[in-house]
Amino acid sequence: MFAEISTRFIAYLAIFLFGLIVMRHGLYQLAQARLQGWLTTLTDSAWKGMLIGMLITAVLQSSTAVMVMLVGLVAARMIPFTHTIGVILGANIGTTITAELITFQIGSYALWILAAGMILLVFRHRLTYSLGSLFVGLACLFLSMSGFSSLAEPIAAFPAARDLFHWASSYSVNGMFLGAILAAIIQSSTACIAIAMGFLEDMSMSLPTAIAIMIGSNIGTCLTALLASIGTNGAAKKVAFANVWLNTLGALCFLPFIDGLASVSMMLSEHSSMQLAHASVLFNVICSLLLLPLIKPFTRFIEFVHPKL
Repeated sequence: MFAEISTRFIAYLAIFLFGLIVMRHGLYQLAQARLQGWLTTLTDSAWKGMLIGMLITAVLQSSTAVMVMLVGLVAARMIPFTHTIGVILGANIGTTITAELITFQIGSYALWILAAGMILLVFRHRLTYSLGSLFVGLACLFLSMSGFSSLAEPIAAFPAARDLFHWASSYSVNGMFLGAILAAIIQSSTACIAIAMGFLEDMSMSLPTAIAIMIGSNIGTCLTALLASIGTNGAAKKVAFANVWLNTLGALCFLPFIDGLASVSMMLSEHSSMQLAHASVLFNVICSLLLLPLIKPFTRFIEFVHPKL
């Protein structure tokens, strides 16, 4: 029983991550080299950097991909470290779009969307190929979400899973730690949120616990940028560390307000999945807007904490 459920869980996770990659590929084909050009020319102010970060992350459907791109551009001295903070804040907002997207109740049409995407992929025109990739990716996301929901009840029946959920719900910091570890392993905060949504739909997990996991997952995905900065210059390493500090400080500041965030999210929607998606948007938007006026002091803080980079 455990082996079967584990295999199905890994399969659904693989489908979800595959869907993200294919959808990202389709969207990227529509924008192509413009993305890097926007980063190098439109990030000279904090506000513009945040807007560009939101836009590019919405296209790539991955804040991690944007962070790796930033590390590479700073390492190549194409943009200075000080221009990246606004982009990081915007990327944190842009990555919430996928979580909102997968809450739409169109899972029953997933196979039709997949079929349409497969047909479009047959044509060699760039637009139809990009749209086909987008449709196939979306279909995979919706199919995997149905799979996560179907596994929530049998997973929650295991004593170890019940103990883990109880531990995560006992203190918000425990839930954040669980989200950070899970995101560091699978390298996708959106996948962590999708898994939490499955347990929310089955009422195996409370909304505050899911929100804590969501907040922690933002920290866990910082690992990829840290790995990408290995062997680069000091400025590029500061980008990776700035990402860690921004997400960690935002998580710690919101720690006492998780129950309040859950209450506001429940007022915005009756559906548990949408409540978590809305909480993700609220958390990232509030953190980014609060930190935006403090970019210069934050930059000096990074240079003070990591002077030898």
